[in-house]
Amino acid sequence: MDQWNTPITRASWRNQRAGKRRYITGFDGLRTLAVLGVIIYHLVPSSLQGGYLGVPIFFLISGYLVTYLLIQEYETHGGINFLSFYGRRVKRLYPALVTMLLGTTAYITLFQRSLLLNIRGTVMTNLLYVYNWFEINHGQSYFDRFNGESPFTHLWTLSIEGQFYLVWPIVVLLLLLFVRNKMRSMILLLAVAIASAVAMALLYDPNNLNRVYYGTDTRMFAILIGAAMAFIWPAYKLKDNITSSHRLILDAAGIVSLLALIYMFFTMDGQAASTYKGGMFWFTVLSAVLVATVAHPGSDMNRLLSNPVFSYIGKRSYGIYLYQFPVMIFYEARVKNIGDHLLVNSIIEIALIMLVTEASYRLIENPLRHYRYGDTFRDLKQVVMNPAAHRATSVLAVLTVICFSLTAVGFVQQPAKAQPTALQKTITKRQEAAKKKNIEAAKKQKALAKAASKKKHDKAVFSKLSKKDQETAKYYFLTADELNTSKATPLTAIGDSVLLDDSADLQHVFPGAVVDGQVGRQASAMPGVIASISQRGQLAKNVLLNVGTNGTVTQAQADQMIHDIGPTRQIFWVTAHVPTREWQGQVNAMIHKTAKKYKNVHVIDWYTTAKGHTSWFADDNVHPNDHGNRYFTSLIAKTITKQLNANAAAK
Repeated sequence: MDQWNTPITRASWRNQRAGKRRYITGFDGLRTLAVLGVIIYHLVPSSLQGGYLGVPIFFLISGYLVTYLLIQEYETHGGINFLSFYGRRVKRLYPALVTMLLGTTAYITLFQRSLLLNIRGTVMTNLLYVYNWFEINHGQSYFDRFNGESPFTHLWTLSIEGQFYLVWPIVVLLLLLFVRNKMRSMILLLAVAIASAVAMALLYDPNNLNRVYYGTDTRMFAILIGAAMAFIWPAYKLKDNITSSHRLILDAAGIVSLLALIYMFFTMDGQAASTYKGGMFWFTVLSAVLVATVAHPGSDMNRLLSNPVFSYIGKRSYGIYLYQFPVMIFYEARVKNIGDHLLVNSIIEIALIMLVTEASYRLIENPLRHYRYGDTFRDLKQVVMNPAAHRATSVLAVLTVICFSLTAVGFVQQPAKAQPTALQKTITKRQEAAKKKNIEAAKKQKALAKAASKKKHDKAVFSKLSKKDQETAKYYFLTADELNTSKATPLTAIGDSVLLDDSADLQHVFPGAVVDGQVGRQASAMPGVIASISQRGQLAKNVLLNVGTNGTVTQAQADQMIHDIGPTRQIFWVTAHVPTREWQGQVNAMIHKTAKKYKNVHVIDWYTTAKGHTSWFADDNVHPNDHGNRYFTSLIAKTITKQLNANAAAK
């Protein structure tokens, strides 16, 4: 995310030998691709499931450029000016970061106080550039986009870069003084990079991605690969007058790597084991090939990735990345129909991000990057003495004081621990109740399975139901046959908090139902869950899935779930009603697609049934309230009964 000073033309490549700095315009194109990938991933994860890979590109460019400049400074001046280096980094990165931290915390203090948890630690660790380690122990998964997502989550990358900036001038100087040979320095850095990638693979835990995703040691390979490349591929020493065949090789390598990266943006699942066991490393290696071709003056890749749009976005990529999450999270907290109008809301969010970024770029980043901080006291005195003559500065000063004051209030009012909402308390209570009922339900499940093979199905008559069953049937809008079938059906229900919310009703109608639910559960966790249930002998002939509330479902994940459950079982998959989240449409399309692909998969279309019935839901418009749970349970019972009767008739 570093910026250089002088625009480059082909004729000015040689100026590097005179010690002049230049700006490789194609890197703006790379920054644009990287930040667009991240933004699209956060807005519409189902459309670009590998968009998070923009971060390794940023790391790679930083590693290359910073190392390149330090080596050039050493060769030009015979040493490295540490204070100057740190001063440039602070002036470049700190003003916008502090602005974002103060502005976001002030907003949270005023309007979204549930996010004040850990606010002191969050702000202070960001200022010290150790937030990534704080996030490992205090933050939720980067891929959990539903449960109280923090507007600071994405700042882990800045902490890793900050740690890199702190130590890297010293490392480069030591390499230049004691290793001396640039090829050996490159090999040494690559060896450490590979060790970092190996650490990522070894420490990978599907139940806790935070350690490998946020850890400096497991993410440093991208920066180190860029740094290693700077020792043997410094742009200022590369010749522009190369042969046509060499130019063709460079261009071919650049285009192939670019296309491969774009393909991986669309296909590399951020929660797949393969991503952390080599996938992200090889993505970074391909990125290094692209960076190398863009940096080479004899290649055409720099020109290919240079245009006014890329230049505009690239120069503002730091601000775009910085402000994206606060804008998205605050906007989506206010707008409750994101999933129903995805394109319109995405355009509005992008516009807001660009508006905030532009204001920051013009009023904060650019002015303070070139500001002489030694004049601070004098300038403040002038503003205080004559505020009318310095209107813009006065306004900014007042806003700063307000944001700082509100941040201080937020610090003081930080809750000691998270206070569960009424809905969370209800879900927790029902989860505990379901666990207790599961013991009896598992026994009932086996008895029902044996009885099903002997008992002949007869249509039930409502008047012959017991008084208690008549009340149950009326409450859940069921016929006698639907109730009797449900009571006689062994069922394993697997899902997330929506399932837990309904567990009491579900087990009332399906006494042979074992419920396995978990708050925040995503499709990536399902293979382990299904395997565990199967090992306990609780995977019934009928399986209810309620997965998709908390994130996207890929085709591979859907296929894996169906394969793990098995072709001999009837699978009933409930569509997601998550109008507040962008993945609603993708999840439901995947459920319908999977049902068409597998004969034993059937759709329970809760989304269509519940759409528009806001009175059925809690305040989040996602979890059914007690009234909504009647309809939710009813739909499940009716759909399962209809399908089982159809299966029986077909035999």
